[in-house]
Amino acid sequence: MAAAKKIVIVEDDLFVRDLYERQFKQEGFEVSVAVDGEEGVNKISKEVPDLILLDLMLPKMNGLDVLKTIKEKPETKNIPVVVLTNLGQDEAIKQCFELGANGYLVKSAYTPTQVVSEVKTYIK
Repeated sequence: MAAAKKIVIVEDDLFVRDLYERQFKQEGFEVSVAVDGEEGVNKISKEVPDLILLDLMLPKMNGLDVLKTIKEKPETKNIPVVVLTNLGQDEAIKQCFELGANGYLVKSAYTPTQVVSEVKTYIK
């Protein structure tokens, strides 16, 4: 059997974070979580996951800054990033894709199961 795909979830909301962590683990993923942008960048650099699930509204360092930082580093720039947020504004979406995000999901529009399905399409 192939090794479990590793995902880092950067999300400050405890309920949301636990929900997705459980959902991805049930699907056989190895999951690591970060509660703010700074911790997210550190974990991503250290663990180099197969995919990053990133919220935009984060303490210490917002999601756009996290995205910019990881896309500037050679060791993390090719990791797919799926933004999972409640911000549905066109400007935020456009900025995310300009910075290198692979996908953009609005939390309220997807169930956790749908999010897992979407994320799987970004993992090789």
